[in-house]
This record gives sequence, structure tokens and C-alpha cells, in this order.
Amino acid sequence: MTEWTGRTAVEIAAAVREERASAVDVTRQHLDRIARLDPGLSAFRHVRAEQALAEAAAVDQHVNRASLPLAGVPVAVKDNIAVAGEQSRIGSAATSPDRSPDDHVIVQRLRAAGAVVVGLTNVPELCLVPMADSVYGIARNPWDERRTPGGSSGGSAAAVAAGLVPLAHGNDGFGSIRIPCACCGTVGIKPGRGVVPLAPSDPTWDNLVENGPIATTVRDAALGLAVMAGEPGLAHLGEPGALRIGVSVRSISPGFAIVAPYRRAALEAGTLLEGLGHSVTRHTRRYPAWLGPASLSSWYASARESAAGLDRAGLNRSTRRLTAVGGALAAFHVDGSRARDRWRTDAAERFFGQIDVLLLPALSRPAARAERWGNYGGLRVTAVSTRTASLFGPWNIAGWPALAVPVGVGADAMPVAVQLVAKPGGERLLLELAAQIEAAKPWPRHAPRYLAEDDGNGDAAVTEDA
Repeated sequence: MTEWTGRTAVEIAAAVREERASAVDVTRQHLDRIARLDPGLSAFRHVRAEQALAEAAAVDQHVNRASLPLAGVPVAVKDNIAVAGEQSRIGSAATSPDRSPDDHVIVQRLRAAGAVVVGLTNVPELCLVPMADSVYGIARNPWDERRTPGGSSGGSAAAVAAGLVPLAHGNDGFGSIRIPCACCGTVGIKPGRGVVPLAPSDPTWDNLVENGPIATTVRDAALGLAVMAGEPGLAHLGEPGALRIGVSVRSISPGFAIVAPYRRAALEAGTLLEGLGHSVTRHTRRYPAWLGPASLSSWYASARESAAGLDRAGLNRSTRRLTAVGGALAAFHVDGSRARDRWRTDAAERFFGQIDVLLLPALSRPAARAERWGNYGGLRVTAVSTRTASLFGPWNIAGWPALAVPVGVGADAMPVAVQLVAKPGGERLLLELAAQIEAAKPWPRHAPRYLAEDDGNGDAAVTEDA
């Protein structure tokens, strides 16, 4: 029997559409792999084995199977949006145990495209921090299980990097797609504001949060975004043409230094793109001095918003501390709103200047240890969060599209990534530019300990050492 784990979403969907594979066989293989390997990773909070096989059977019988863009593709959904019949716990014992009566609009679109929802992935409590631990487990990085896969979409990125699914849903309020993608060597895009719909009940964190895909290839990410956005044309990438690219290796503010290997990776990516015909210059503008503090106060305000109405006794220690700070700042009307409006109105545009794409490091320092961060105090969690992930928030505040793409493997045998940012409407541009990087400098699609590349004969070669 042909092995389908380790294949791309594009490959699987084509095979199921053309009846070279059945969605049931594809789903069963992925469920078997999850059962074997996820106990060591905790990428999933809940696996929907029986329901997923029933959904796959429905895909095989679908009258329009040949037209489904994600026919039979196993997908994972981040555990902070609704999946009908399932709990949405958002990493917290304080959230409601009630089962969702309906699918979130993103899940509706994934299902309508033929995708099979195999499970809900682990997140940190209320999706607040760039780690992925909670009362439901400590998610681990497939490249090094001693480290976090990042957060808050850490379970989704870990599932993709370990070959448990080819495609996963994530969302991003302060880097929560791009951070775990940078940690796990996957591709993830945070679209611009309004490209992918939110549900009426979604927390928006003052319009900071966007839904998007996590995948191992740019084509898969483009396909996932096309389905989520309801824009089929996004799946068809061309050449971006010659672009003006600015490379910035500045930190957002003093105290948030970017380690040398990540600065070097951004500069080397710029050299690579210059060799591909783009006009690449150093972007030397400084971030406004008020932007770092505004990002931090916005994060605290988002923590306060997320915990509103929940029983504090059921929250982690770190969450209680973060929400308390958010409450104290709110009492003094310090929530970052004025600075956010200033950045959105014109300051981001001025900072960007006359370039088409900004290229910058993704992480500022390596992924933190995989441990129970929820038990720590607010100061320690704040320090780790801001020092690791300071370069993501400005583009959530602006509402501009941003993408994380791997560019190699570091001396510590962990993936290295850069971030690409474009002005509103630039999602296709970012994907096309990322595809050029992928073609010129391919990356390992999966963590070496979990899945080898396709062996070139049509069957995925599995290497398990977990």
C-alpha cells in the first residue's frame, strides 16, 4: 500500500481527486502515525479518530470529489476555534467544557474543500505566550523535544513538522503563527486584516488576530490560505517580478537584542534574493521608541480581555499575573491604544518606506525550553516572551500580511527562519517570494527524527527515532 504520511497537501489532494488514493486510507495512515508518535510530542489535545474516518468516507463518496481542493487532506485545528461536537478549551481548565454546536467559519471552509479534521492541537492558556504548555500537556518541538515548538499555535506547528498532518490551522495575534513556524521549520502566513474571516465570537485583541495556515511547503501554505480566505486564485502562484526588498536586522527597542545567527540569516537571505534579481538594500530606519512599550501594553490588555468572565481560580499562575498587570494598566488608561492607532495610521507606512517587502529575522533568540511555563510568575514569562518574539507584534498592530519561512538549519541543529512583510494586499507577493526562496534553498520539510523526505520513488521514507 502506498504510504501517504509525509506527503504534501497538494499531492494528497490530487491523488484523492483522481481516485489514486482513498481519503479513508490517507486518514487512517495519519491517525496511526499520530497514535504512535504524538504521546512524545503532545501536539494534540484531542484526536478525533472515529469522526475523522467517517468524514474521510464522506469525501470518498462525495459527488464532486474531483473538484475538492483539499480532497482527503488530514488537517489539524488549533484548539481556540469551534469544531462542531468538540470542546474548545483554549489551553485552560477555566474555559467552558460545553461542546461547540457549530463549526467556525474556517472549519466550515476546510470541510467544504474536502479536508478531514483529525484533531485539535495544544496551545498555551488563552493563547497568550510563545510557548505551548497547559493543563492539557506540554507540547514539544519535533527538532528537539527539550524545546518548545513555540506558541501559541505550537501544537499545530509541531504536528506539521513531525509529519502527523500535512496542513494545520493557526492564528496569530502577536506572532502566534510565525513564532512556532520559526521554531519548527514550517511555513506560516498571517494574512492582512480581513482577508480570512473571523467568527462573531472570536477574540480579536483589538483587531490584532488573524487566522492562517501552517505547512511544510509554500504551495501547501498558499492552498490552505486560498481555502481559508475563500479566494481560489491565491493557490496559483507565479513569479513576483523584480522587487525592492529592505533587510532590517534592528531590534524593536533596547533590551530585545537579536542573536547573531538570526541577524546573519536575514542578511544571507537578502543576498540570496539579490542573486535572484531583486533590488536588495539595508533597511536602517529605527522603530519608533514608543512602539515596543505599546506592543507590551497591548499584550497585557489582550490578556485581560481573554480572561474576562473566567474563574481566576482555574487559571495558571502566569495568566493570573499577566491579567493583573493588564487590569492595573487599564485603570490608568495605559493599554497601548493611542500608539496602536498612530502606528496603523501612518507610522508603519513611514517606517516601511519605498520598498515592496521588508525582510527581517523571525525569532530574536532560540526557542525556550519545553516546560510548564504556566506555573511561573508574570515577570519571568514576560521576559522570555518579549526577548524571543519582539519582532512580530508590529505587523499585527498594523494589520499587514507577514510570513515566516525557513532558510536553513543552525549550528544547534534547529531550524532558522526569516520573516517577510508586505503592505495590505501583499499575501500573494509574500507567497511568491517565499516560493523563490524555497526553490533556491530548499529546507528539510520535516524534523529529521520524525520523517525523511520523499525517497523520489513516490513513497515517503519514514525514519522514526522518537
